[in-house]
Amino acid sequence: MSELDSEAMEDEFGVAAAWTEEAARALGPGHAVPAGCRGSGSVGSLRWLADRLELAPGDLLVDSGAGVGGPARWVAGEREVAPVCLEPMVGAVHASRRLFGLPSAVALAQALPLRDRVTGAAWSLGVLCTTADKAGALAELHRVLRPGGRLGLLVFAQVVDELPAPPPDGNTFPTPAELTALLDGAGFDVVDRATADLHDNPPGWQDAADAVDAEVARRHGEDPRYRHSLQQAQRMGALLSAGALSPELVVAARRA
Repeated sequence: MSELDSEAMEDEFGVAAAWTEEAARALGPGHAVPAGCRGSGSVGSLRWLADRLELAPGDLLVDSGAGVGGPARWVAGEREVAPVCLEPMVGAVHASRRLFGLPSAVALAQALPLRDRVTGAAWSLGVLCTTADKAGALAELHRVLRPGGRLGLLVFAQVVDELPAPPPDGNTFPTPAELTALLDGAGFDVVDRATADLHDNPPGWQDAADAVDAEVARRHGEDPRYRHSLQQAQRMGALLSAGALSPELVVAARRA
């Protein structure tokens, strides 16, 4: 990753995470989880993954690249599981702890601070696209899962030969075939696969997330880091709107 890409990631996932926490706390109850799930799929997508991960109350769920912890908090409430949030950006880890009280640690996807075969379930949402070492991230998830354990992914897959516009800095998108090959090479068998509906949310969910975005813009709109982060999001949105990227949901089982 170049220095420019590193700065872009910090603006998008580090600084912006702290600003999201600040705005969600100011706006009050009901705003933090929708805002914290931005970029990690919809409620319908999270439910699809939770069902196929076969989560039961008390299960440990490893969330690799957890961001500010919105999806982890949602699944903890819906399925009574115990998530552990692992995220490379310090600002996001602090936000996860302060917003949701989740156990969170700073960690790269390729170096999770967990023992081998510690859990039967893990997920990683919108993360593979942000790392050049996709095989390393999947190998690490394979290591922490027990044989037969399940991995849930949201991956933005490239479904055209060439992207019609520049991608967000630091992002590389696998094709669906490349994703399948990466999973096979890491020791996973695909159990189920679907295209995510990114708008499958309950009433009021999008309004709450938009209110947090508006509050962040009001407080920090003149900051160059805000403009950089916004540009990143706009590039991603343009590629999705153009049909160049497809949000893929995958659940795969760890081979013995």
